[in-house]
Amino acid sequence: MAEMKKNDAITAQEVDFAQWYTDVCRKAELMDYSSIKGFIIYRPYGYAIWEQIQHYLDHKFKETGHENVYMPMLISSSLFQKEKDHVEGFAPECAIVTKGGSNELEDELIIRPTSETLFCEHYAKIVSSYRDLPKKYNQWCSVVRWEKTTRPFLRGSEFLWQEGHTIHETEVEARKEVLDMLEIYNRMGRDLLAIPFATGQKTDKEKFAGAKDTFTIEALMPDGKALQSGTTHDFGTGFAEAFGIKFLGRDNALHPVHQTSWGVSTRLLGAIIMVHGDDNGLVLPPKVAPIQVVIIPIQMQKEGVLQKARELENNLKSLGLRVKLDDSDRSPGWKFSEYEMKGIPLRIELGPRDLTQNLVTIAKRNSGEKLQVSLDELSDKVTMLLETIHGEMYNKALQYLLDHTTDAHSYEEFKEILENKGGYVKMMWCGDQSCEDKIKQETNATSRCMPFNQEPIGDVCPICGKKATKVVLFAKAY
Repeated sequence: MAEMKKNDAITAQEVDFAQWYTDVCRKAELMDYSSIKGFIIYRPYGYAIWEQIQHYLDHKFKETGHENVYMPMLISSSLFQKEKDHVEGFAPECAIVTKGGSNELEDELIIRPTSETLFCEHYAKIVSSYRDLPKKYNQWCSVVRWEKTTRPFLRGSEFLWQEGHTIHETEVEARKEVLDMLEIYNRMGRDLLAIPFATGQKTDKEKFAGAKDTFTIEALMPDGKALQSGTTHDFGTGFAEAFGIKFLGRDNALHPVHQTSWGVSTRLLGAIIMVHGDDNGLVLPPKVAPIQVVIIPIQMQKEGVLQKARELENNLKSLGLRVKLDDSDRSPGWKFSEYEMKGIPLRIELGPRDLTQNLVTIAKRNSGEKLQVSLDELSDKVTMLLETIHGEMYNKALQYLLDHTTDAHSYEEFKEILENKGGYVKMMWCGDQSCEDKIKQETNATSRCMPFNQEPIGDVCPICGKKATKVVLFAKAY
């Protein structure tokens, strides 16, 4: 890997990882703070990354028969109160509207923290027979959860997301939906974000409020902490029974529907920043980067330089690539630093000397490597390099995940790994929540998931000594 000079405008990761993260969010112009805590401004460059995620997922959702809808922002308090576990899970985070204009509201309105109750109310009205099923809806929106501690993209009082809500005739269909959507999220990590996820089922303590079962994708950050990056939920018939969503079955009897929900949010931007970033700023995976290639003409006042740069821009855009030509009057050094900060995967440098040799210089953001490429081969080389960069970034993140997933056979070993190495600690668990509570209280680690691949590493729970039933990944988390 080529040596890159550190950007002094941002704090080094090893000095203060949290400050490095905040510096990158601001300096790369992803966001800005508003006057209200926890409500950020998504600047064009940050929002453009979210749009790439939207485009990818929206295509996948529609490909699998889902339709986009939009539900109201406000939920009546009486409607929200219908599902007990759901209310208990979200009530502490709710923002509530008590006045409309100058009038006090008799039934307070809750700004949606999530939309299960709205979908349930709607489904109860439109479903009467098995012939009406399944209903597979998704919405793109923002939600409000009044968080005490906030950090851009990772935890906000308002954030952007998609939330899928589906209802089905049978338990088997609903379960398949939940696992199919989890796999779409998992592939998004691999194919779009270059992030490998740990996947599995949440424990009862960590599952979604009101869910029968919750499944998760978990990303591992360079500071050894996990980031829950998306979840899918099997609601069984709990919400359906609370909201009266019933259908006339093939047996001519009434049945409650089987329900699911699933979602990812702009928290994925935080994952991208942390998993791939370095001391020069962002390092964006090519497939999610708003700009994949930046062209910087050197001595562009010289004859032919700017003309050739524009020709290259048009040629690369014709391949469907996202390209920026910077023909501003700023210095090349400023431009190099700026586009390194913004994480653009490839930089093409073109000057008078290059023209005489029919060459350009290409710099790879992920490694700092520079190559000289013939103008005649540029289009093929750029396409190949973007694929190569994606693979290199994914493999680097995967290796980190593998190197920081460690077996623990005793509670002392568990604590030692958490303290000195970080990452996921794989340990057997008896299934008793009191053991989870003890771990949380004493180490601040939580169960992230029970992996689908349950390969036992013992038969006793190291916390209580009882028979162990599950393999669990534990970690400190955002």
